[in-house]
Amino acid sequence: MVSQEERTTERLIETYRKKARHYDVTSRLYPVPGYPQRSQRLRAVRALGLHPGATVVDVACGTGLNFPLLERAIGADGRLVGVDMTDAMLSRAADRVASEGWHNVRLVHGDAASFGFPKGVDAILSTYALTQVPECDEVVAHGAAALSPGGRYVVLDLKLPDGTPAWMSRLGVAVVRAASLDEWIARRPWQRIRATMSDTLVDPSWTELCFGTAFLAVGTGSSAESAGSTGSVASGSES
Repeated sequence: MVSQEERTTERLIETYRKKARHYDVTSRLYPVPGYPQRSQRLRAVRALGLHPGATVVDVACGTGLNFPLLERAIGADGRLVGVDMTDAMLSRAADRVASEGWHNVRLVHGDAASFGFPKGVDAILSTYALTQVPECDEVVAHGAAALSPGGRYVVLDLKLPDGTPAWMSRLGVAVVRAASLDEWIARRPWQRIRATMSDTLVDPSWTELCFGTAFLAVGTGSSAESAGSTGSVASGSES
């Protein structure tokens, strides 16, 4: 019997296969025209604290929209691993890598939930994707376990503003393009991401963006000695 998680994953793959060809253009309208997606991506990459030569994993990388920002930070001596479960999206990412002449990028076709993060990775990033992964909390936990001490885990994604009535949330169908809106609302993946980052990372922080329609979650990798001493999530909000 096919599970709900498997059905969601299959729906995601089919949706993004259809969108892959024009994704770089249509994503500029996501979730609504004029949304500050570009500036939010830049802020997320800066939160990683990357340095030349660093190794970074871009989870659910899509067509590689984050790659230019990441490459600028890590340089030719760094390593970039892009993971995505949709073959068509990853094919577009490969085209981007080839056209830019980057030789330090490895693309992995696979589910983020089962991806084996490289041990001692310096940084992990996910933008506008992780809340659509049914096992989003598992992805956070697996990445946190592989992160080097002092490495950064950053998640930028969408959420429902706190206190949004159920009837009003259904008007936001454009916010979640690939997942079932009702399933996404019921699952409230942003809460699971926040809780797991608080449990597995040091000095976790949570900042709400654009009147609570998005969040930037940041945490730091812990050493073996301090793995059990993670703190509560520091919160912030910005319009």
